[in-house]
Amino acid sequence: MATVRVERCTLKPGDAVVAGTSWGRVRALLGTHGERIQSAAPADPAESLGLNSVATAGDEFRVFEDERDARKLAEERSLRERLAERQKPHMSLDQLFDHMEEGKTTELNLVVKADVMGSIDALKEAFSKMDQSEVHINIIHSAVGGITETDVQLAAASDAIIIGFNVRPTGKSKELAKKEKVDMRFYRVIYQAIDDINAARVGLLKPVKEEKDIGSAEVRNTFKVPRAGLVAGCYVTDGEIDRNDKARVVRDGTIVFDGNIGSLRRFKDDVKTVKSGYECGIGIEGFQDIKVGDVIETYREVEVKRTE
Repeated sequence: MATVRVERCTLKPGDAVVAGTSWGRVRALLGTHGERIQSAAPADPAESLGLNSVATAGDEFRVFEDERDARKLAEERSLRERLAERQKPHMSLDQLFDHMEEGKTTELNLVVKADVMGSIDALKEAFSKMDQSEVHINIIHSAVGGITETDVQLAAASDAIIIGFNVRPTGKSKELAKKEKVDMRFYRVIYQAIDDINAARVGLLKPVKEEKDIGSAEVRNTFKVPRAGLVAGCYVTDGEIDRNDKARVVRDGTIVFDGNIGSLRRFKDDVKTVKSGYECGIGIEGFQDIKVGDVIETYREVEVKRTE
């Protein structure tokens, strides 16, 4: 879905369109009150449904006669973006201080992924206001959604650090990041991300609390239990699930809830832990919207001392 303002001609359902590196065909048009409309004239705002990915605010929204032409232009733009990236040894936030101590001007490349475009815009604006006389902050890619293998490959090729705001890695991107030694940082509060980047920029890396992943379970069924509410029938895919750890519910790469485990059972017995390879029932305290296909990740907050 993209909110657009028509500048010339008329936008109609069925039009082939491109915006930045996104393309598609207008499946539906919605007016200012969410009603379906048949066309949008010049100066009219409208919501267009049908792009293959989330466009970036400010992109020009163009209509083509042929959908193949729209797709070709979007793919060419995407290819040019990737070819422009440089190959360098990977850098972490903790290594910035060494470069500044040697009197070098350092460039910090970032790949920013978030749950909504508003969060990306807020981070971009905050980073642009930082003093960049010693460290130039360069956002080479930003998009809505979970962190993919493509994001990791881009970060590896361009010596970038991945910033994830209210999103998690999808597929095998986490394993690929470890293999490529790409630094990934996850946040749920914008000012924490801003403070972390700023601390790295000036070399003031103080001890912080980080989330240590403990276990992961895939939701394969759901059922209601009297007095307990909705319980997820899960298969533990990694690590172990501990009753006392915190838990986040991840849906399609996006965190939809973060809280505590309310109950953990093996068959009819309450248990403290369930290891990888076993099935269990998990109830999330204060959350009754678990769906099949969700992933429940458990973690602990640990204090990590950073090196200068």
